[in-house]
Amino acid sequence: MADHTRDPCPWVILNDFGGAFSMGAVGGTVWHGIKGFRNSPYGERRIGALTAIKARAPVLGGNFGVWGGLFSTFDCAMKGIRKKEDPYNAITAGFLTGGCLAIRGGWKAARNSAITCGILLAVIEGVGIGLNRMMAPNTAVEQPPMPGGDRPIAA
Repeated sequence: MADHTRDPCPWVILNDFGGAFSMGAVGGTVWHGIKGFRNSPYGERRIGALTAIKARAPVLGGNFGVWGGLFSTFDCAMKGIRKKEDPYNAITAGFLTGGCLAIRGGWKAARNSAITCGILLAVIEGVGIGLNRMMAPNTAVEQPPMPGGDRPIAA
């Protein structure tokens, strides 16, 4: 089902890149803050946490941003090529994103990463479809009530 509340494709790519970067930066701040705190000597834990955050959180945000932007680009490309908006676009976009991000490791790594990301997106899309069907209102046709209440009509 099409989501008509989203921006058009050129803008949604930038929006998704920014959102993914923000999520990665916030998550990286928490993760590397705790990690830097734990790995620093007693008495220097706060400065160790801040140093780790400044060094690594933007990198993690950038990694998330690249994934989100590339995925959104492929998703928009699939919508343009297929002229449809369905779960196959997201699955194919995940497949292509995983392959592109792992291509520096060789064809075997790109293939394995593409298959893994495609399967991951298929599971995510499947769970989303299942939740939508489960939460949708019941559309079963009900029999109208009999005239005169529950009593059968006398002959």
